[in-house]
Amino acid sequence: MTGTGEYLREMYRLLYERFGPQHWWPGDSPFEIMVGAVLTQNTNWANVEKAIANLKSTGKFSLRGIYDMPQEVLAGLIRPAGYYNIKAKRLRNLLEMIVRDYGGDLKGLFDESTATLREKLLKVKGIGPETADSIVLYAAQKPVFVVDAYTYRILSRHGMILDNATYEELQGLFMDRLPEDVQMYNEFHALIVRAGKTFCRKRPSCPECPLAWWGPSRYAQEEDSRD
Repeated sequence: MTGTGEYLREMYRLLYERFGPQHWWPGDSPFEIMVGAVLTQNTNWANVEKAIANLKSTGKFSLRGIYDMPQEVLAGLIRPAGYYNIKAKRLRNLLEMIVRDYGGDLKGLFDESTATLREKLLKVKGIGPETADSIVLYAAQKPVFVVDAYTYRILSRHGMILDNATYEELQGLFMDRLPEDVQMYNEFHALIVRAGKTFCRKRPSCPECPLAWWGPSRYAQEEDSRD
């Protein structure tokens, strides 16, 4: 019987063979990646790019530059990302923590251990597990697996998890069975997002998907095909 770790390694192989490297996360600096992780909540990346372009156009795209902006100015600049008043406050909360606890030194924050960094981020109002882990993995380059809606959807549809699995349970599924590897976690999450956007949508397009016959559910499919 195939084990969970083998399924996950097969999943990675199938996705990588189909899509190739995804070159995530787009951003010119760890700070830009961190800002993007906050802004991308509940919107698509094209909108985030517009918001970041607005911020850069001010000539003040730095931790201190954005921290010193009045919140209403910041909200107006990030308007393309949606929920701009809420996201401006969340971004301000994050920057306030870095200024208060690390003197505005992003490197000081990122030099913390993975567990401490994640804990610090999760204590910031408005920063949930997915956003925190995106910052830890993509900006700080520390090994933590990012879980999102596509991860839930794909693994649930393929019989890998229960529908009520928690974020921590799903994250542990990967981290307990795969090597602690920043590059692999980075690529794997990006590939899952690519598969979710391309094939595993709310109305899935299964026949063309590289995961069409992957996972425990394939045995049920094989049984059905023999009936």
